[in-house]
Amino acid sequence: MTKITVVTITYNAEDVLQWTLDSVLRQTHPCVEHLIVDGASKDKTLALATSYKQRSDAAGNGHEVVVLSEPDRGIYDAMNKGLARATGDYIVFMNAGDSFHADNTLEEVAKAASSTATERLPGVIYGDTDIVDDKGIILHRRRLTPPKRLTWRSFRNGMLVCHQAFYALTDIARQTPYDLQYRYSADVDWCIRVMKKAEEQKLPLVNTDEVLADYLEEGATTRHHHESLKERFDVMRHHYGLPTTLLMHAWFVVRAVIQR
Repeated sequence: MTKITVVTITYNAEDVLQWTLDSVLRQTHPCVEHLIVDGASKDKTLALATSYKQRSDAAGNGHEVVVLSEPDRGIYDAMNKGLARATGDYIVFMNAGDSFHADNTLEEVAKAASSTATERLPGVIYGDTDIVDDKGIILHRRRLTPPKRLTWRSFRNGMLVCHQAFYALTDIARQTPYDLQYRYSADVDWCIRVMKKAEEQKLPLVNTDEVLADYLEEGATTRHHHESLKERFDVMRHHYGLPTTLLMHAWFVVRAVIQR
């Protein structure tokens, strides 16, 4: 059975964490590892995580919950800690405030893992994302939608797959840790490098054709929009070259004007 590692990064997240924890607890897939990597929170985050672990253990649902709390060098350093500890076949990052779209989301991902014609597991399994408010109410479908056939070149058009709907084969993911030179856009760089590694190993990228994640509208990247855009430009320039990056950003501006 396909084992899936869910990594949740937290720091002083008591206001939004419970929604995420309950979402994982409700997952019907029986082979789940949930790593909660906390950055030594000063609020009730750790108490919530500890209580959740006790509830999950008592539920006997096959979920294994691990809670780690210690200082870190930021969210991507914490994500690398999750990568290092993960034991699942696939890994997904579902941070405080985000949630799975349905109770059977991980079942759908596991089903997609066995859907290829070859004996080798897909390098990436992905899907769509809904944007929700802090009460979990769906506001709209994420504007950027995943293509039917995804490659690492697809991200020239923007981050077409939300980080929370991107399931990476753990063996590949561990070979490509997050680059800590980026503070807000290391997830974009990481996804591209994971897909490059999958292509090198001739592993397919599989679209579930399902909404997999509900993404909280106000994330860290949203709050630091200007810095994030600058970093994303640097990421794209690194992977696609300066001419392509300039051309695509010119199109982004035109598209934004058209959509107003």
